[in-house]
Amino acid sequence: MSIDLNHTIVHARDPLVSATFLSEMLGRAAPVRFGPFWDVELDNHVTLAYIRADQHLTIEHYAFLVSEDEFDQIFGRIQARGLPYWADPAHQQPGSINHHDGGRGVYWNDPDGHYLEIITRPYGGDG
Repeated sequence: MSIDLNHTIVHARDPLVSATFLSEMLGRAAPVRFGPFWDVELDNHVTLAYIRADQHLTIEHYAFLVSEDEFDQIFGRIQARGLPYWADPAHQQPGSINHHDGGRGVYWNDPDGHYLEIITRPYGGDG
């Protein structure tokens, strides 16, 4: 039996807004309600389950491995919305993308400040 990540919980001030933002940016189906969560399912069947957090939010990082075509589409949505983006997680290289390991990568933030990242090649791997 293999061990795969099935789901993770993402804390948000407004779970529907944040889940909708992610699903729109990644070109996914609209979030689905499941109990107190708003779920966004990825192609590898990992679910990001958004739940309300009224207290302090710990900012998390979510990286998505995408194809070159998907990168172009998602990056186009980032630009079309006028969202700030960076080539690095420290936000020191604004308005740029990176080319690590022969691929492309870019970071931007969701409505709660979580770091979102798309990459076309896994870092340090043969991808």
